Amino acid sequence: MSVSSRHGGTSEIGARVAQGLRDSAHDVEVIPPDDVTTVDQYDGVVLGTSVYFGRVGLDIKDMVDRQGGALRGRPVWMFWSGPVDDQPERVPVPEDVVDVAHNAGARQVHVFGGRVVREELTVTEKSLLARLPLEPGDHRDLDAAYAWGRRVATEMASSWSG
Repeated sequence: MSVSSRHGGTSEIGARVAQGLRDSAHDVEVIPPDDVTTVDQYDGVVLGTSVYFGRVGLDIKDMVDRQGGALRGRPVWMFWSGPVDDQPERVPVPEDVVDVAHNAGARQVHVFGGRVVREELTVTEKSLLARLPLEPGDHRDLDAAYAWGRRVATEMASSWSG
């Protein structure tokens, strides 16, 4: 699993997804995107990224560019977080997410609500946030992340046996 997380909220989602995989008897390594040199030794891959203002993390984009061919040769799932909304599935999938998922050959792309803590934002991020009609807060559902990890584990097992 490789997760791009600007302020740590998406990493926490990734940790719950990883726990769901582990509790389903899968070995899981969580590796920062910049540290991924190969994915050849993995039977399946889960990618995660935060999305800010429609853009995925550059580190996950770069990793997918480097490993695209190898990723497309195995089962890949992707999640993203970012919508500051209690119903993140209503938010349209940003084109940047679609592009990265396509380049990685992701079988599925799942969205989780995001977290915005004003004190963690850069000056530029605060300026952009001030122009949007949303309130900072935590809209992540970590139980749903765990459950999604369990579902991915089931799909992984069936892709190996079938």
